[in-house]
Amino acid sequence: MADNETQIQDSAIPERGVTKVDTGKEPNAPARVMSIHAHPDDQEFTIGGTVAKWARAGSEIITVCITSGDSGSNEKTDPNMKKEELVKIREEEQRNAAKALGVKEVVFLRYPDGMLQPTITLRRDLTRLIRKYKPDAVLCGDPTVRFYGNSYMNHPDHRVAADVALDAVFPSAGTRLIFPELLSEGLEPHQVARIFIHGSDKPDTFVDIGATIEVKIAALREHHSQINDWDPSEMLKEWAREEGKARGLEHAEAFRQMVLKEERN
Repeated sequence: MADNETQIQDSAIPERGVTKVDTGKEPNAPARVMSIHAHPDDQEFTIGGTVAKWARAGSEIITVCITSGDSGSNEKTDPNMKKEELVKIREEEQRNAAKALGVKEVVFLRYPDGMLQPTITLRRDLTRLIRKYKPDAVLCGDPTVRFYGNSYMNHPDHRVAADVALDAVFPSAGTRLIFPELLSEGLEPHQVARIFIHGSDKPDTFVDIGATIEVKIAALREHHSQINDWDPSEMLKEWAREEGKARGLEHAEAFRQMVLKEERN
C-alpha cells in the first residue's frame, strides 16, 4: 500500500484505538441484542443475569446457539444416549432457559458440537443473522482467552464461536460487498453499535445483576441433562461476587465493551 493510501485510510478512522467507554457507568439496556454462543447453557452460565436484566428493561433479545450440544452427554448416567435424541433434549432445555430469562427468540445453527472451525461458511451464517435481526449490541465470549486460572481450559468451541462472531460483526455484517449473495436474500448491511465481550481478562464494563442472579440460576437449572441434581447457586453467586469486586457490587457480570458506532442522544 502506498504511503498516501495509508494516510487516507488512517484519516478516515477518527480516534483509532481511543477508548470511548465510560468505565464508571453501567450501560443502558440496548433496544435489540443478539447473544451468540457455541452451546446450549453457555449463555446461562456466563451472562444470564445481564440478559435477564436487559429483557426486563425492554430489550428484544435473540439467542444464537451455533451447536445444539449434541456431544454433551454424561456417559456415566446415560451411556446409550444418541446424538439425535440429545439434540432434541438440549434444544428444548435451551428454549426453556431462554424463556426464563425473557429472551424473545432462540436460533440453532446445528453445527457439530466439539468440532467448530472458524470457517467462512460459519461467518456467513452469523452475518446473515446479524443482517436479518439488526441488533444494536452483540454479546459473545473472548476468543483470546485460552486459560482461566490453572484448572480450566477454555473450550475450543467457545473460542471459535467468539472469534467468528466478532468477525461477522466486523467487517462482514456492515460491508456491502462481503458476502454479496446475502444482498440477493434482501439482507442489507447492518452496523452493530456495541459488542459486550464476557470472560475477558480486561473488563471495563460491569452490569449489576443483584436483582436477576436468582433468575440466572433458575435458567441454568433448566439444563437438566447437564447439571442433573447439582445446585449451581453458590458457584454462580461466587463468580458474580468476584466480577463485582471491581465496582463494589455484590453480584455483577463483567465485560470488555467495544464501541463501534456512537449512539445519538
